[in-house]
Amino acid sequence: MAIDLNESTQQALDNHLLAPRFYKTDYKALEKIDVSSVRAEWDEMMAAFEADTNRAHFKQAFTFDPESLDDRPALKADFLDLLVSSITSEYSGCVLYQEIEKNVANKDVKDLMRYMARDESRHAGFINRALKQLGVAVDLSVLKNAKEYHYFRPKFIYYATYLSEKIGYARYITIFRHLQRNPEYQFHPIFSWFEEWCNDEYSHGEAFALIMRSNPRLLRGHNKLWIRFFLLAVYSTMFVRDHTRPELYKAFGMDITEFDYQVFDITTRISLQVFPLALNTDDPRFRRGMARMLQLSEKMDAARRQGGLLGLLKRGGLAVATGVTFARLYLLPTIPNELPERVTVAPAW
Repeated sequence: MAIDLNESTQQALDNHLLAPRFYKTDYKALEKIDVSSVRAEWDEMMAAFEADTNRAHFKQAFTFDPESLDDRPALKADFLDLLVSSITSEYSGCVLYQEIEKNVANKDVKDLMRYMARDESRHAGFINRALKQLGVAVDLSVLKNAKEYHYFRPKFIYYATYLSEKIGYARYITIFRHLQRNPEYQFHPIFSWFEEWCNDEYSHGEAFALIMRSNPRLLRGHNKLWIRFFLLAVYSTMFVRDHTRPELYKAFGMDITEFDYQVFDITTRISLQVFPLALNTDDPRFRRGMARMLQLSEKMDAARRQGGLLGLLKRGGLAVATGVTFARLYLLPTIPNELPERVTVAPAW
């Protein structure tokens, strides 16, 4: 029997290129994780997870009049897009961590995944509370069972999830600090929760950093090419996706491009604690390439709306052009990380 899904659940189920995805991995390989070389830091981190200082934070209620956005339909659409994308991403992490916990016996990995799944579940539930007030809550059970899953090798999970958590931190803290300085732009109470929220993201990223540091081969040799790929993929996806929400950033009183490069700067500073290289996001060629990726994405959307054979042919040509642009960006010189020791950057600047 067909299930009548609301628009937000249908959007969360979408598998277009920019949409957050659900993942599965090689659980047997995760059994072999050995964190003995970083044991002191690992135990300190796990003690912090167990202390769970944010346990009451996301249980707090907030009220919001959904009709306050009725006269700003473009902003409402962009805000809903942000919320649905965010809940899909948070719940994707929750499901992945739950599946890893269920399928491994390695106690270090099992305990870590249980704590992180707990945090991501809270985040997803909190976003859904905001969506429910707007009358469009996502059906998470449908999302878990019907969303397409993609297989990622464990090291790809480490690279991609580490970056996802760290860039999530950078985004949340940048928005939070901006709205702290400019409270007149805070059009919804959910942004008041972003400071503690972003610190959860930071901690999750640190967990994957320790896993990578416990196996230095993940950060050497040909793996540098994969790190470079994931850095570019995450940055370009964020850049394009943010520019599809112009009214949201207008409501924040923020310039989208300036915001994105500020987030890139923060993420780069953090990721150099672990990664052997960084992208030079200040390179004019990089910035031109990102603008080109956005332009091609907009043309792709127009061709998709056009449909028919002509639209299909256009999409094929645009896909090739996008691949070429991505390749050119990938081949730009990177910034090597010469620091032999990890430098700690405290969360919540």
